[in-house]
Amino acid sequence: MNLKELSDEELMIEFQATNNVEAYTFLVRKYKNPLMNFVHRFTGDYESSADIVQETMIRVFRKKDSFKPIGKFSTWIYTIAGNLARTELQKKKKFGMLSIDAMGEDEDKQFQIEDNSNRPDEILLNKLNEEMITKAIEQLPEIFREIVILRDIQELSYEEIAEITGITAGTVKSRLNRGRSKLQKLLSKMLED
Repeated sequence: MNLKELSDEELMIEFQATNNVEAYTFLVRKYKNPLMNFVHRFTGDYESSADIVQETMIRVFRKKDSFKPIGKFSTWIYTIAGNLARTELQKKKKFGMLSIDAMGEDEDKQFQIEDNSNRPDEILLNKLNEEMITKAIEQLPEIFREIVILRDIQELSYEEIAEITGITAGTVKSRLNRGRSKLQKLLSKMLED
């Protein structure tokens, strides 16, 4: 059986049915970086994001039998990661430990948009834009931040976002519009300063 030819759902079914760790590993490799990007942008903290993604993968392993093939695997795993990220944010708010700029220099390089040009001014401009957008997203209220990240960065459909967040597609669209509006205002304010 060639695992590369199987869909995510088929890989998960294979893992459920036969405990084929290779199928599980294939899914981990595929989703590790997109989940890290999602969780990091949601929490703004690289270290806790890495822990959340690791815990997500552990839960996928332990709770493999709770996945039902009627839904998409991506929706299921993003729901797990989103719930863990929200819990982490609640803990940090409770204890007052949320950092607006928790991203260090080393971690920042992993999320920098790749620029193949050799012009230093373009490289610097892209880095500054990415940092500004990241800071603005971190300042969005949690209710909008998750939706904006899932739609505009992870490029998930409204239906997938509705399943992940447990709200209707109409509410997703409404919150996305409000979140984008708030993000635009935050970015405008940053440009003025």
